[in-house]
Amino acid sequence: MSGHHRFDLRDFRLQCGVTLPDAQLTYQTYGTLNADKSNAVLYPTSYGAQHADTEWLIGPGRVLDPDHWFIVIPNMFGNGLSTSPSNIADPFGPERFPLVTHWDNVHAQRKMLADVFGIKRLALIYGWSMGAQQALHWGALFPQAVERIVAVCGSARTSVHNDVFLQGVHATLTGDPYWTGTHFTAPPTRGLRAMGRIYAGWAMSQSFYRERLYETIGYGSLEDFIVRSWEANFLRRDAHDLLASLATWRASDISDNDVFNGDLKVALEAITARSIVIPSQTDLYFTPEDSRIETAMMPNAELRVMPSIWGHRAGNPVQHSEDEAFLRQAVDDILKWQPN
Repeated sequence: MSGHHRFDLRDFRLQCGVTLPDAQLTYQTYGTLNADKSNAVLYPTSYGAQHADTEWLIGPGRVLDPDHWFIVIPNMFGNGLSTSPSNIADPFGPERFPLVTHWDNVHAQRKMLADVFGIKRLALIYGWSMGAQQALHWGALFPQAVERIVAVCGSARTSVHNDVFLQGVHATLTGDPYWTGTHFTAPPTRGLRAMGRIYAGWAMSQSFYRERLYETIGYGSLEDFIVRSWEANFLRRDAHDLLASLATWRASDISDNDVFNGDLKVALEAITARSIVIPSQTDLYFTPEDSRIETAMMPNAELRVMPSIWGHRAGNPVQHSEDEAFLRQAVDDILKWQPN
């Protein structure tokens, strides 16, 4: 299921006011779109991920089944495939890349779906982490275009506590000696390795480490897990792209636009799609408490807390079948619901 397609966006104006003359949105599809286009599912990417990193979830008997659904994974701006600091033309080189928000991501995705496939309404948007942020943006900004949402380990607005973590990641990465104040002059290996170690402590729960679960998934020691899983994960990415996506994450807020004028309650009330919001009980980024507060303001939403000790990674359970089964059940349940 490798490869991808490209959708060109000419003179694409960002929410921040900058116009990108030649933006691109890359995407991959799975399954077959039916005649009435009623089986379309959107599955946006998460931080530092490209479509190939998350397509494991797609397949017969998996969370998203391409035998029944036409699944589209749009790569988020800044992830190295869609328009990003690492592939944009001058004058927007790595040191001049503008702020891209989820407003920009979802507007580009909507145009791609309409122009390429003629899709005007989605049966489901499924997203994890920053993908869940995009799903909730879709629900608020285009309520008539979304029937169902499953938002896993994400939020409608990046919380203050989450932003403190992101500031720490930014400071760690830009602490590399190759950082000039605007860009890196060489690959910041030291900063990327340090970033991986910071992430390792936040992404997994205290119980995960206490019970040494990394030893159950093929790692011989804690150091082996951190080096081969977390450091390696970020070393494969362009550091400028990672910084751009951090900025998108920090700015995430479904109400920060001219439609809702900063009123989060009004924005959440605008999400009419049948929704299931799924935090992990041990997620340190997007806590169940934050999800409970937001879900209570959504008129057609259910909160399901995942009883997992895999922390934030419970929402992307490549190596934990019980968490995958929890997510598959949620998707099965919501897809049985029929709109009036």
